[in-house]
Amino acid sequence: MDESTLRLAGPDDTDAIADVYLALFRATYAFPLAHTGDQVRARIRDVVVPASETWVGVSPDGLIVAVMALTADQVDKLYVAPGWTGRGIGGRLLDLVKAMRSHGLDLYTFQVNAGARRFYERHGFVAVTFGDGSGNEEGEPDVRYAWQPTA
Repeated sequence: MDESTLRLAGPDDTDAIADVYLALFRATYAFPLAHTGDQVRARIRDVVVPASETWVGVSPDGLIVAVMALTADQVDKLYVAPGWTGRGIGGRLLDLVKAMRSHGLDLYTFQVNAGARRFYERHGFVAVTFGDGSGNEEGEPDVRYAWQPTA
């Protein structure tokens, strides 16, 4: 059972958010990051947290273990730390965004991320377009998923 709490991220959370992203990326993908760790940290600190609605999942012992950054109609980022997948925190974050963006929303993931794709599909997202990688910095084929509320 997931005993984490969800809250809005603040400026003091940016290093922990970067840690989650970097750990997840390294554990999930065989291709290299498009940016250095320092560049990722700076982007999260200077762009992601200040410019988006960013939520974090915090473990009972106070560690940030999940991150979700939102725009008006997109889940821009959703990362769950290795060792925390399958516990329900990602689903709780998606439930939260569905309640807040009840008009529908979309997100992207890499085509090779079979675990994320199964997760999104279990939560009602449908694959709508497949990209060749020209639309992301990593140059990796991606897939756009969309969720629409049921009537």
